[in-house]
Amino acid sequence: MLMGILNVTPDSFSENGKNYNPEIAVENALKMIDGGADIIDIGGESSRPGAESVSSSEEIRRIQPVINKLRNYSNIPISVDTTKSSVAEIALDNGADIINDITGFYSDDQMKHIASKYNAGCIVMHMRGTPKTMQSNTAYNNIVDELTNYFQSAIANLTDSGISEDFICIDPGIGFGKSVQQNLLLIKQLSQFQAFGRPMLIGPSRKSFIAGVLNIDDPGKRIWGTAAAISTSICMGAKILRVHDVPEMKDVCMLTNSILNVDEQ
Repeated sequence: MLMGILNVTPDSFSENGKNYNPEIAVENALKMIDGGADIIDIGGESSRPGAESVSSSEEIRRIQPVINKLRNYSNIPISVDTTKSSVAEIALDNGADIINDITGFYSDDQMKHIASKYNAGCIVMHMRGTPKTMQSNTAYNNIVDELTNYFQSAIANLTDSGISEDFICIDPGIGFGKSVQQNLLLIKQLSQFQAFGRPMLIGPSRKSFIAGVLNIDDPGKRIWGTAAAISTSICMGAKILRVHDVPEMKDVCMLTNSILNVDEQ
């Protein structure tokens, strides 16, 4: 499944605020849907490295009209990318279906209760610290073991609150408190997390680890690096791919899956 990224912020690392206007944001969401998106992920607060937090009221002001307008045109599943329960509740009230919490439902204790109340899908991501501080803490003894322990605890945190495992997806948090080599290793070792029996989401799209390998400063020109990361992630068991370039990555997904599923003669 392809999750199209719709950042309605003035300071996104990749879109440079192009979706800050609700009308333009909805227009771009519909283009992603036409291009093959299965989910639209709407975020009103930048999570790029070094980003400052914004208030709940400002986040709601940014995303609420976009969700409302998009619901007038499509019944596609909508994910809200937020760490605040008050924002998530407004989003779910207005037609969103999924909570995508980069803190793994840990920073706001009410978030898991909101998810349970609305029977929302839950995307549990791994991150150290906050977007402002995360890249200053990338020392791990064994990153795969640490994420394994983290997901075990994070899933239990949700199920203990009455959320069915069927509603939970896990995300290793590519680019969130990880070095270039650690991001590459997590993609290579992604199959290790299949032991949880939950769908795995991965979001390598246009991220700086690609620049670390290919030396491409412009995020918009990292499409081929993204394609390689997406294809490899599918081979390693990823089920949901969070991307900016939906039509192009649709082709990558289709061909990768065709190779993996071809009948032997």
